[in-house]
Amino acid sequence: MRARLALLVAAVSVLTLIAFLVPLALLVRTVAEDRATVRATADAQSLVPVVGTADAATIRLTVEQLAADSGRPVSVFLPDGTVLGAQTPRTPAVALAARGQSLTGESAAGREVVIAVQGRADGTGVIRIAVPQHELTAGVTRAWLVLALLGVILVLIGLLVADRLARTLVRPISDLSAVSHRLANAELDARVTPAGPPELREVAGALNHLATRIQVLLVQEREQVADLSHQLRTPLTALRLEAESLHDPDDAARITAAADGLERAVTGLIRQARWRHAPAQPATSDAATIVADRVAFWSVLAEDTGRAVTLDLTPGPLPVGVAADNLTAAADALLGNVFAHTPDGTPFAVRLAREAGEVVLTVADEGPGMPAGAIRRGASAAGSTGLGLDIARRAAQAAGGRLELRAGPGGGAHVLLRLGPPASPPDA
Repeated sequence: MRARLALLVAAVSVLTLIAFLVPLALLVRTVAEDRATVRATADAQSLVPVVGTADAATIRLTVEQLAADSGRPVSVFLPDGTVLGAQTPRTPAVALAARGQSLTGESAAGREVVIAVQGRADGTGVIRIAVPQHELTAGVTRAWLVLALLGVILVLIGLLVADRLARTLVRPISDLSAVSHRLANAELDARVTPAGPPELREVAGALNHLATRIQVLLVQEREQVADLSHQLRTPLTALRLEAESLHDPDDAARITAAADGLERAVTGLIRQARWRHAPAQPATSDAATIVADRVAFWSVLAEDTGRAVTLDLTPGPLPVGVAADNLTAAADALLGNVFAHTPDGTPFAVRLAREAGEVVLTVADEGPGMPAGAIRRGASAAGSTGLGLDIARRAAQAAGGRLELRAGPGGGAHVLLRLGPPASPPDA
């Protein structure tokens, strides 16, 4: 913007100066020519009494003295054809003046002033003074240089003023851009100081109001999520009491452990929603341990629903760059989809292996398969929330990997969760 404003001001200044200085330069040249012509005419007029009354010797002496004083060629043409002073041929102007008409004409060397002198006994004499070109343009070059220098100075001053003006516009815009980027990076306390023209001040105020409104909405959202803990504690407590009342100790322990895991997950989610901050160390977890634990948990339900489970789990440790809670949620989402979207008795297979520097978790079933676009957040064709695969996708992205959805060769769905290794810790 600064460059464009400077270019605009420079163009306007140059056009204005051209429109002003070119006529002024022509006027200076005209004034110089007229000044030289007036001086030559005055000198010629001073010879009129002498030429009209004196003899040839007196006229010659006066002409030579005038030529020496003025530095111009001076000639007097007498009626008998005698030429006194500068010996120049008769020009058309001289011939015209011999008929009694005084005039000023242009010549190859400059300008000539011709005056007819009447009253002599032998006829009409003619006085001719030549004005050379260098006298007609005396001082014009210097005046043009002064005008050109003045024009350059004015253009530079205009550019300086335009740059200062552009800076007053660009700096507030740059501040607005910087604050908007900080807000995009979750620095919600970033604010811009209103500056510049009223329009930019209004935009700055609107941006600050927007940032404040975002903060208020996020606080309200986090408080609502926090309130979820109180709403969930009652059913979780009831679930524990039901588990303790079971006669089978193994079932009671299993359900109690599941309730404890659910409470930890909810607590972690609430804590993350209320106090969001950048982790001090890169996230990491052992995929082998987590996947084995989740497969053991879901195997009980698989046995109850008559599903055959094929396991191919590489023994650990298999470190990946995602937090344990997130990987647990991703594994539960993939395994839970098998039970949610396939009929009872549908077999499925779970495979965990290292491939090309990545840890790949594959969950394959022999069910009806998944529709196109199922990986999109909120997409579900079975009445669920449609968030399971999106949770797995975000866990894969957090580990520098990706989520792939494929169709099995004999039908069914193959879901591959590719996880990258943990990131290196930042330098101290």
